[in-house]
Amino acid sequence: MSGQTIRIRLKSFDHRLIDRSTAEIVETARRSGARIKGPIPLPTRKERYTVLTSPHVNKDARDQYEIRTHKRVLDIVDPTDKTVDLLMQLDLAAGVDVQIRLN
Repeated sequence: MSGQTIRIRLKSFDHRLIDRSTAEIVETARRSGARIKGPIPLPTRKERYTVLTSPHVNKDARDQYEIRTHKRVLDIVDPTDKTVDLLMQLDLAAGVDVQIRLN
């Protein structure tokens, strides 16, 4: 698999969870002898929602909610077969979305 790059993109609502998962991936890849670029933190997406609390009048009574989506990118340069096997066996947290792309 020489000359190839594995790009791993992680998304999560909890920054502690995504940092822990990133650390596991980095440690696993380093143990297998691959070079790593990253983790690179991407901009956090903030979605804000405003909801009226009163069902009838009182337009001034509102609640505001926010969802933050944290993102990280890792590049594994020149992965070995052992690297791919170890990454496939890795069990990450349920709240982390993982996208893997091979270049």
